[in-house]
Amino acid sequence: MNRTLRTALVAALAAATALSAAACGSDDSDGSAEAKGGKDGGKRTVQTPQGPVQVPVRPERVVVLDTAELDTALTLGVKPVGSTRTEVADGYLNYLGEDQVEGIKDVGTIGQPNMEAILALEPDLILTNGDRDAQRYDELSKIAPTVMTKATGYEWKENFELHADALNKKDEAAKVVRDYQARAKEVAEAVGGAARAKETEVSVVRFVEGANIRLYARQSYIGTILADVGLGRPEVQDVETFKVEVSPEKIDKADGDVIFYSTYGSPEKSKEKEVTGGPLWKNLAAVKNDRAFAVNDDLWIVGIGYTAADKILDEMQAHLTA
Repeated sequence: MNRTLRTALVAALAAATALSAAACGSDDSDGSAEAKGGKDGGKRTVQTPQGPVQVPVRPERVVVLDTAELDTALTLGVKPVGSTRTEVADGYLNYLGEDQVEGIKDVGTIGQPNMEAILALEPDLILTNGDRDAQRYDELSKIAPTVMTKATGYEWKENFELHADALNKKDEAAKVVRDYQARAKEVAEAVGGAARAKETEVSVVRFVEGANIRLYARQSYIGTILADVGLGRPEVQDVETFKVEVSPEKIDKADGDVIFYSTYGSPEKSKEKEVTGGPLWKNLAAVKNDRAFAVNDDLWIVGIGYTAADKILDEMQAHLTA
């Protein structure tokens, strides 16, 4: 960390300490802070994996450091003042509307946030997860109260609840969850009911720039959505793990009744064009039956939130019932 940033962080910590001392005796211990609200209207305690964290009753300047946190904030009606982005994108999650992300400041890439940019935004709350930022938790906490989940991906529903608590949006979050659960049941009915859904083996394939092809298993974000609908999985993906990696020469393992496939990065560098244009891919049963569907990687894999999940369910139903 350079001297300028170190000095700024120290100053930020000192200011935070002074504000905390000034607020002593007028926090939420008697419930009055909840009524006051606003940026300086009091604090409330959120229990996190790192211990209790004092957060504003109504956060007004939220910075999010991963895609799930961005989806969550916007799902709950909170527009962050700053957000990170993926290393292969110029902007934010492309399934979000321009009005939703307009004005959000870029604070670097996921896992490599620009600490000076975050500090300059004067946040009153930072949302992130341990997979990306565990090593910089102390630094972030000196800038603003930081609520960090243990991980991201498979635990997305629990993470949503914690971040909703930090945003003081638990009632809104409960409605989001209820609506999602109802929608998942609707999709199951649309494809022919629970028995028919279970018989339909759905494969999820991702071509990744600089890596092997990924087949997503049960302990993944998209895996949980498929499970919520009650859809079956091919044997190689019907396992309690995050993913199974295969080489282009083993793409036959990706077969199923239906294939949803996406690409992270360049279609050329990820070998997506090479594989989907080759004989092994064209010989897959799902491909032969016109049941292989290219989907948006930001939406199906990267977003990891309820706004993304609702859109995935819409697309899933459209493809499965076509």
